[in-house]
Amino acid sequence: MPTATLKPMGVITVQLGEMVETGAGPKGARIVVDVLTVKVESDRVNATLATNDAADWLTMSEDGTLGVLDVRLTLKTDDGAIIYVEYGGRLDMTTGLIAAAPTFQTGDDRYKWLNRIQAVSAGHVNLETGVLIYNLYEVQVSAD
Repeated sequence: MPTATLKPMGVITVQLGEMVETGAGPKGARIVVDVLTVKVESDRVNATLATNDAADWLTMSEDGTLGVLDVRLTLKTDDGAIIYVEYGGRLDMTTGLIAAAPTFQTGDDRYKWLNRIQAVSAGHVNLETGVLIYNLYEVQVSAD
């Protein structure tokens, strides 16, 4: 039976910006949150935000206690590689705790190993300051 273990990958620090509420739609209340800065720090990848079009298209539960993440951003590594990142997850609005599942896409040969990784992250957001910090993990699946 296959099992999974988590291997630490690094830390991601995010500064969130303006939050625009669109109101309730067919999927629930939507809040679009600008992502102003991203810093990825690890022993294998160090990167920052490459473009100014990063955002979270957050959908809120009816009672406002659960946020469903839909995040997309593009990173530029310290050695010039471009990496597209997208992830979904869950935000507990009462505690600020987040569980998310990032994936990566890149054509840069130095970082193609990221294309095969399913990551998970455990994070916390301070909704007053807009600072979000994730601990990032690689999910390693084995056939035990």
